[in-house]
Amino acid sequence: MDINKKLSEELDITLDQVDAAVRLIDEGNTIPFIARYRKEVTGSLDDTVLRSLNEKLEYLRSLEKRREEVRGLIIEQGKLTPEIEEALNGASILAEIEDIYRPFKPHRKTRADVAREKGLENLALALFLQQDEYEKSITDIAAEYINEENGVLTAEDALAGACDIIAEDISDNADYRKEIRELFKDYGVLSTKKTGEDPEGVYSMYYEYSEKLSEIPGHRVLAINRAEKEEIIKVTVEAPSDIVLNFLFSQVISNPSSPAFKYVSSAAVDSYFRLIMPSIEREIRNDMFDAASEGAIKLFSENLKNLLMTAPLKGKTVLGYDPGYRTGCKLAVVDKTGKVVTTAVIYPTKPHERIDEAKRIVKKLIRDYGVNVIAIGNGTASKESEIFIAGLLREIPEQVKYIVVSEAGASVYSASKLGAEEFPDFDVTQRSAVSIARRLQDSLAELVKIDPRSIGVGQYQHDMKPARLSEALEGVVEDCVNTVGVDINTASYSLLSYVAGINTTSAKNIVKYREENGEFTSRAQILKVPRIGAKAFEQCAGFLRISGSTEILDNTGVHPESYAAARALLNKFSFSQEDLRCSRLSALRATAIKYGTKKLSEELGIGEPTLLDIIGELEKPGRDIRDDFAQQMLRDDIMDMSDLKPDMILTGTVRNVIDFGAFVDIGVHQDGLVHISQISDKFIKHPSEILSVGDIVKVKVLDVDVKKKRISLSMKI
Repeated sequence: MDINKKLSEELDITLDQVDAAVRLIDEGNTIPFIARYRKEVTGSLDDTVLRSLNEKLEYLRSLEKRREEVRGLIIEQGKLTPEIEEALNGASILAEIEDIYRPFKPHRKTRADVAREKGLENLALALFLQQDEYEKSITDIAAEYINEENGVLTAEDALAGACDIIAEDISDNADYRKEIRELFKDYGVLSTKKTGEDPEGVYSMYYEYSEKLSEIPGHRVLAINRAEKEEIIKVTVEAPSDIVLNFLFSQVISNPSSPAFKYVSSAAVDSYFRLIMPSIEREIRNDMFDAASEGAIKLFSENLKNLLMTAPLKGKTVLGYDPGYRTGCKLAVVDKTGKVVTTAVIYPTKPHERIDEAKRIVKKLIRDYGVNVIAIGNGTASKESEIFIAGLLREIPEQVKYIVVSEAGASVYSASKLGAEEFPDFDVTQRSAVSIARRLQDSLAELVKIDPRSIGVGQYQHDMKPARLSEALEGVVEDCVNTVGVDINTASYSLLSYVAGINTTSAKNIVKYREENGEFTSRAQILKVPRIGAKAFEQCAGFLRISGSTEILDNTGVHPESYAAARALLNKFSFSQEDLRCSRLSALRATAIKYGTKKLSEELGIGEPTLLDIIGELEKPGRDIRDDFAQQMLRDDIMDMSDLKPDMILTGTVRNVIDFGAFVDIGVHQDGLVHISQISDKFIKHPSEILSVGDIVKVKVLDVDVKKKRISLSMKI
């Protein structure tokens, strides 16, 4: 297989692009580095395409490795024929390679193996010939194989054993399996039946359910799998047996008028129902799960990316509020730089309800520390806490707003080794309050401390293969971190560890070096950090920012390898370093375009994409691209779910996008669902075509079920 050619076809990119990307990957370059600083080489492939290419490259290489392993194993047995060689070379998926290897694969003793040991293989061959006539009757021929020592006591025993051999030979035929697999995909049906208790009726739609395999959406596959795992339903996958058996008969029945017909046809039926169908069913179920998981992982990744890229709330002092009942509500004031300045505990909720005392404490914190925003976690006692804060804000002159923040993963961080290292003197709830405040100030910097699987923007994430999910989500985090860039003098080691070319050990070494030697004053100084050599520096340097450096380019996304080109660009049009430092380069792009970017890039010895990237960085040195995104929605009053009425128009924030719609926070503690049919007047295949996590949208209330805590919304206003 020409792997690069296949990648080119599957990804719909040129072979030159694939060759270049594969070469860069094999040289040890990271995906973010290739996407950002090797655009000329790859034809500007972005990180999403590059990650897909890398994943497919690894799969195809593992496929080739398995192909060679199977070829070698068959050669060892002295059974490699030109036909098998051709079949192996033509196999395009792992299942086809395993089908070819099936007859040669060591396995537990089967009925056919037992029959062969009894010397019945020649009888099986004689039957499979399906001659017009035999010299003797089939029964008489079979009687010749009677051998009491081998356990063949009658002609019927011999015929049964011969049929077992035929059935296994049919089952082991790779071509038959390939075709039957396709028949299942075309005509197969998945059915479910209720077998266990489901008190809350979570899986009620699957008690008696049937749908064609080709039409089942991924989220239903995952829901069915979960219900089956919880022993609530039984699942079967079947294809019309007449279609499959007609195919098998067309392949194995060569003479319907032969006396051997009934034995061969019986063996074919047995082969299908006993050997092929259960195996194909398992394969189909596994393939459906893998496809559904990949779809869910893709959606989870998109949601996570949008969450991490939420516009930071800069220049605000935030009061983090971790709600609770018996143990009280833990507070943490975090200043504009993210530093924790004080903590407190209040008891405004049951069973204590020391509301006046709680108000005094919160009001004092607001006055003493200049709190601008209160971030309330959305967990236990969140509703009561929101009511308390909304009432308090009406009593004070200060212009303070609040927002309910998802605390998904906050408890994971609080109890983690990282949380303990960062705040050794805090208990877990105090750490949660800090995390809640900081994720409002900078979602990216705070959420990188948490296992991405614990961040609540996915669907059925706990049912997926953990390794595959982690790999995909960590790739998303890595891309986000490198897209935004990291201030090396303020970043935690958990944030630094996602920078291209830097692992956890190197990240800790950077923090240690910073603590021992003071702040970094130049990018070149990074090379003094232990375990960061020339290759690691090449990969990471462009993504690390040093705001206090004497070299202003150190605070941009311009890579050190392009510093000379950047300076030459400034000189070309008589701009100075001071112009750059004071952000007086608004005319640079227009000037370069008027001059001709292609001509200019040739003169500077760089590619045109790199030139345009450099111009973008010089226009806004030290910029955070997230500042261009919609700001988070802050509130100063509260609504109750019971206040909602049909046709009310509200503004909300998209909290999660799923296959069949999106959940929107409209400020009543319970997110409302906008079904996919209510998102747009035009047809859309998936909600993500219109909506992303963090979007601010206007919605209309369709229906409210207070008892079931369900809110139906529409964007068709």
